[in-house]
Amino acid sequence: MTQLSSSPVRVVVLGGGTAGWMTAASLAKLLPGQVTVDLIESDDIGIIGVGEATLPHIRGFVERLGIDEASFMKATHATYKLGIDFRDFGAIGESYIHPFGSFGEAVQSVGFHHWWLDLHRRGAAADLGDYSFAVRAARENRFQPPAHDGSLASTYGYAYQFDATLFGPFMRKFGLSIGVNRHEGLVTKIERDGDSGDVAALVLKDGRRIEGDLFIDCSGFRSLLLGQEMAEEWEDWTHWLPCDRAAAMPCQHDGGELPPYTTATAMPAGWRWEIPLQHRMGNGYVFSSAHLSEDQACDAIRAAARGTPLADPRILRFRPGRRRHSWAGNVVAVGLASGFLEPLESTSIYLAQMAITNLIELFPAGGRIDPRDRDEFNRLVDMEYDRIRDFLILHYHATRRDDSDFWNHVRTMKVPGSLADKIELWRSTGRVEKYGEGLFFEPSWIAVYVGQGLLPERYDARVAQVDPARVGAALDRLRQAIDGGVAAMPGHTEYLRSEAARLAQAA
Repeated sequence: MTQLSSSPVRVVVLGGGTAGWMTAASLAKLLPGQVTVDLIESDDIGIIGVGEATLPHIRGFVERLGIDEASFMKATHATYKLGIDFRDFGAIGESYIHPFGSFGEAVQSVGFHHWWLDLHRRGAAADLGDYSFAVRAARENRFQPPAHDGSLASTYGYAYQFDATLFGPFMRKFGLSIGVNRHEGLVTKIERDGDSGDVAALVLKDGRRIEGDLFIDCSGFRSLLLGQEMAEEWEDWTHWLPCDRAAAMPCQHDGGELPPYTTATAMPAGWRWEIPLQHRMGNGYVFSSAHLSEDQACDAIRAAARGTPLADPRILRFRPGRRRHSWAGNVVAVGLASGFLEPLESTSIYLAQMAITNLIELFPAGGRIDPRDRDEFNRLVDMEYDRIRDFLILHYHATRRDDSDFWNHVRTMKVPGSLADKIELWRSTGRVEKYGEGLFFEPSWIAVYVGQGLLPERYDARVAQVDPARVGAALDRLRQAIDGGVAAMPGHTEYLRSEAARLAQAA
């Protein structure tokens, strides 16, 4: 690159939608004076947008950009989310909630789940979810932001459920307000530097030429820059995650309280989602095309969805996997251009946010890319994708279902060695692999292991040093305290209305 270190780095973002405008707005807001940001998008190219569920990390993103939460929620018809309710995954008729929070607390350096496992073996423990503030609040359809005082009411987090077709435009408006330059048009030519092979400029259909130093590929599954132009190879994971289609259909609410969680219900060839928004209910069937036709999936979601349909089901096609590298040359891919993992754990926006965060931390000063920074970026992105991949596979593999070809396949398939090791560690010791980076820490793995009936053969021997009656009494007190705290919370719908009224009054 020839850009002088005293000049702003010229960043060109290809593609709008959620990933494109999150990237453009973040760079413009968090690197003021260091970058100029040009974004190219075309109204002729549609975006993938259905009801979108997120993880608690999105709150940090909104806050870091200085966006008012209530205004953001109003613009996107958002609701709050305390976790995901998984139904029929371990076996038909069973359910559990993967919460955004902990289960109990460690005692004498022994994790809470070890104490619970011992009492469970003795037939003296309640459901594991009864010892989680987030689970109990979700089941009671109650919500309020967590406390920050170290009490039980501070042992959970929350995320948002919003209309994805409105989130991109919201971020576009915000990005334009802080200096992002938008160019409407289709890219018809990509110019490369003859010496370095880096991308030098993107040429639009009308002849406009957009030069840059760093190019961010947010072109979705097309991956126009990283995949097509830079020829970065795709690593396909369909053999582990066979779901490659979704039939999405919005419906009217059927009345009643809005649940503060996403529902995922296992189906004969995959699973279906319910995402409650303020103005409608998002529904969809994520399925394997090797086990179910698109027409059959559409019929299935029509039959299963609650509420009056607002549109016919539409089919979304995808391939689970990722590019071998997400940063090649001077091209960085964010979002679907980098990879895709099905929405079972609501990780799509998180993966885009993660890439943006790492890019900002490793941003090439003065436009000069250090290969070590590029390697570190790729390591971090690959680690996230690989760990999330394993976590998603666990939901399918840890099942006792044998009622369809799909479930027989995922139950008996050979899983990645990294996941096989985690499962064996849990089976033999009751321990969860610990790590300091990445997504889904110990409570998340425990929620799925226990929720789907995968209990360990052994657990921490130190629990035998304490009288089980004392442990049982302590757990009873914990349940009672959680029940009292949850009972004092407002209903989720009531809280949404109070926040809307507060926002209206402030305006």
